[in-house]
Amino acid sequence: MLPVALCVGLATALTACAKEDPDAGTNGVGRLEAAEIERKARAAAGGAVSVRLVGNLVSKSGTYRLDMRLKAQGATGSVTTRKSTFELLRVGDALYLKAGASFWRHAESSTEPGETGESGETSGSAETGSGETGGSGASGEPTRSTGPTEPTEADIQAADKLDGKYVKVPQDDPSYKQLRGFTEMNVLLKGVLELHGDVRKGDRDKVGKVRTIKVVGGQQGEGGTLDVSLEGTPFPLQFARGGGGGVVVLSAWNQDFPLAEPAKEDILDYGRQLPRTSG
Repeated sequence: MLPVALCVGLATALTACAKEDPDAGTNGVGRLEAAEIERKARAAAGGAVSVRLVGNLVSKSGTYRLDMRLKAQGATGSVTTRKSTFELLRVGDALYLKAGASFWRHAESSTEPGETGESGETSGSAETGSGETGGSGASGEPTRSTGPTEPTEADIQAADKLDGKYVKVPQDDPSYKQLRGFTEMNVLLKGVLELHGDVRKGDRDKVGKVRTIKVVGGQQGEGGTLDVSLEGTPFPLQFARGGGGGVVVLSAWNQDFPLAEPAKEDILDYGRQLPRTSG
């Protein structure tokens, strides 16, 4: 009986060891070195045709909350700052902004002196939109940022007309480049998936219900932490930027979504340079 008992015990131990393999049933990337895992995640992201990006990005000008569906042909979604929320829609090179009346009322009044946009330039008033203290307003007269003012009755009426309408952003408008940056899939992915410092493998975890392996930049994650899927294609599923720079979740990889320009009756012309957005 003793040999039989020993055999049974050994078989049970071996079975238990097999169950403890953290990479059992995965795509196997967890067995790779950190740099190779990162390379595979970047390759998977680079080969994808679409993605949904949700999360916070912290920059010098403030915090942006993004919820964007992105693909090469364009994007649709929303951006929230400390002051407002607005929607963005890009179809090819055509970029549209949609916001509520409160956003436009704030835009109609001048911005705070020294306020900066995503590009780091100082934003002027809604009249100039140029980042310079002087310039030409809608009337062609020089204007100067004088700090926030209460919107006039005319401002309120103009804002109410723009409420819920799409405003096409001219490509020569100073805000075009900044706003388009929120809709460029490759630009956003490159910016939010960059690890700094020597990389190492971190813990196994989950993003939602999907098992992941962490790749950590720097000893304490100061260079960012990337969660890579252990199931199917090794897509990046979450990225925590170092230094409290925000956390974004990436999902719906290669899941297409409809993209079309608004109906003509839903488009209005702002009639001047658009305000820069800041957190």
